Amino acid sequence: MASPLTGITELRVRYAETDQMGVVYHANYLAWCEVGRTEFIRERGLTYATLERQGTGLAVMDASLRFHAPARYDDLVRVTTTLAEVRSRAIRFDYLITHAERGTKFVAASTTLVGVDGEGRVTSLPPALRTLLERVA
Repeated sequence: MASPLTGITELRVRYAETDQMGVVYHANYLAWCEVGRTEFIRERGLTYATLERQGTGLAVMDASLRFHAPARYDDLVRVTTTLAEVRSRAIRFDYLITHAERGTKFVAASTTLVGVDGEGRVTSLPPALRTLLERVA
């Protein structure tokens, strides 16, 4: 774990994540953000699966990405995930996706997630999740 507010996850770009030119297809950066935030929460003792079993999902309500340079097939990528804000119904994470060895910045991103119940209605975040995140925020 990097710090209470930050988590680091590394992965290698797979061939299936690239286009014909060997450049990572833009939608894959959002999938890497998901990997970063699920690992961030897992490293602090809670899993998405546990939240879902308890009746709460986390739905992305907003996402933004700023592209700086292309990642390519077989690059070792580092996703630095930072907890930016915790509110009663929403959580915001910021991400910096870089080349793990060279430090080249690929993407800066942000996502805001809201708690949803089993019917997909917005609900308050579960107390266990809020307590866990507020403890590090």
